Parts: sequence; structure tokens; C-alpha cells
Amino acid sequence: MTSSKAAIVATVGPVSSEFETLFSMAKAGMDVARLNYAWGSREEKEEFIKAIRRAGDALGRRIPILGDLPGPRIQGEGGHTYDPAGSVITPEDRAFIHFSVKQGIEYLGVSFVGSARDIEDCRKIVREAKGKQRIVAKIERVEALVHLDSIIEAADAIMVARGDLGNEVPLERIPFVQADIVSRANRAGKPVIVATEMLLSMVESARPSRAEVTDVANAILQGADAIMLSDETARGKHPVEAVKAMERIAYEAERHLSGKRRFLKL
Repeated sequence: MTSSKAAIVATVGPVSSEFETLFSMAKAGMDVARLNYAWGSREEKEEFIKAIRRAGDALGRRIPILGDLPGPRIQGEGGHTYDPAGSVITPEDRAFIHFSVKQGIEYLGVSFVGSARDIEDCRKIVREAKGKQRIVAKIERVEALVHLDSIIEAADAIMVARGDLGNEVPLERIPFVQADIVSRANRAGKPVIVATEMLLSMVESARPSRAEVTDVANAILQGADAIMLSDETARGKHPVEAVKAMERIAYEAERHLSGKRRFLKL
């Protein structure tokens, strides 16, 4: 089976936590499994990790896991926001960092990054815990755009987190902000993930919309090294089909890239 060079990051949740589903997702093209630490119990996460490792073993390869830290998140009835006055690395995040080191999680996503100092603070805690986790800086607030180059330099990888970024930046600017982040990460030689609502209609539908197909393809053409599924695979009705669709779109987009392009590994 042909496969895309871009990595597919798929979020594991209630509908995709069983071994059989994870095995099928990995076989379909899931390269990295994401755990959203803002949801679910510690015990659930431990079971998810066991199932992911088991699926990888069955396929003869290790499936890296990205542990996504909640950050200074404030949950409300209409969604969530963050506390701009609070520390980006919260006491809860610190506990999750230690949990991730103990569980052998490969990547940590730092939410609501505002400066390179936030990445350095996370890395310091990882070192104190005797860990070697790589740090993914999630770009989702205006301060991060102001300090983008230094954040890219400090982090191991970058995520264009379009959900929360869309609460901070006018929606019509998101495509251009995304393109700028991807371009700067490319120039710095850092892997970059484009995330949020890429195939959102597949939460219900077995097929993506034409606009979503175009969105995924454009992310690849812009220079994304990885593309991410969230609710599509965590809570949707068609998690395996969502991975298959993203894999097909990415593969086709890569066929239309001009010249040779090196995709950076997460």
C-alpha cells in the first residue's frame, strides 16, 4: 500500500480506544496517537496508552504518543478559553509531565504558549523528571505570533492549533496566519503540524466535504509535515474512515508538489 510522507496525528478517545480500532487506524495511516489530557481520568489514559502500544506491537512498529497538556484552560458552557494572567505550565500540567515521563510518552504539547520561556519551563520539568520528551509548541494566541521565531527555535516541533487561534485572530486571517507559521517552521527546519477541524464533518459523515479535502491538501502544499485529526477520531462515528480519507488526500497532494520536498519526521 502506498502511503503519504506527511505524518497523520490522530486523537484517541472513547470511540477509538479499543485495540481493534487502534490497530485499524494505524494500519490505515495513523503515524502518531494524540491524547488530550484535558479530558478523561488518569486511569483511562493509562488504558489508552496500553492499547496504543499493543496496536503498535501487532504491526511491528512503535506508535509515538503526543500528550497534549491542558495549560491554563478555563472550561465554560460555550467552550473553553484560557487565563492570560496564569502560568502556561500549571500544577496539573506538571503532574501530567511526570505521568508522561513515567509512561514513556514521546511528545508533549504545550498549550497557550506565549514565549520561548514557556517551552524552556516545560523542558526543565521534563529534565527534572529524568525524561527526554520532545516539546511541541501549540500556536494559539496572539502573543505566540509576536514571539513566533524564538518559540520555533526553542521547540522541537510546532502545531498550528487553529481552534483556539480562531478565537484570538479574525477568522478571515487564519489561512494567512497558518501559511506564515508553516513557512517559518519550514525555514527553521522544525516539523510543523496543522490541526483542528480538518475533516470535522466526518464526526457524523463517512465522507469528508469538498472544502475539507481542499483544506487538507492545501496544508500539505503549504509545507505541513503533519496533519491532525481531533474529534473525528476521538468522538466521531467513523474514526478509521477519517484516517483513510486523510491518508488518501495527503498522498494525492504530495503527488502535485513541485520539485523534491523533504518531509521532517516528528
